[in-house]
Amino acid sequence: MNESIAIVGAGLAGSEAALQLADRGFAVSLYEMRPDRSTAVHRTGRAAELVCSNSLKSMKPESAAGMLKSELAALSSHLYAYALACAVPAGGALAVDRDAFAEQVTARIEAHPGIELVREEARELADLAGRFDAVIVASGPLTSDDLASS
Repeated sequence: MNESIAIVGAGLAGSEAALQLADRGFAVSLYEMRPDRSTAVHRTGRAAELVCSNSLKSMKPESAAGMLKSELAALSSHLYAYALACAVPAGGALAVDRDAFAEQVTARIEAHPGIELVREEARELADLAGRFDAVIVASGPLTSDDLASS
């Protein structure tokens, strides 16, 4: 498959999308502005860095969060598997060691032959749309002003 996809943002959604698409033969360019351009809350340039809480909420299957985890497991979510591998005690919740989790996600992205991790700020969606077959914007609430304006 020769189709190329740009993904903007290496948070949870962007990292999962990159790994899933690359596994399926797409050529993925994953754009992450950090560490060159940081945010007010990030501490590192690692992918999937959790900044607010290390809790991924309830594991109880009858809860919405628990149901989502069941679906993630059924769909072979990479990040869910990494979260389980990096879990720390949290009662009935899934909480992770933030550093270990982000390190594992980043290492897997960097090692995947179908993913190019591009350490620069994506500023113009039109530029990416002209160079790639598809563009996924997964930049989240900490999107840079330039990208938000685009």
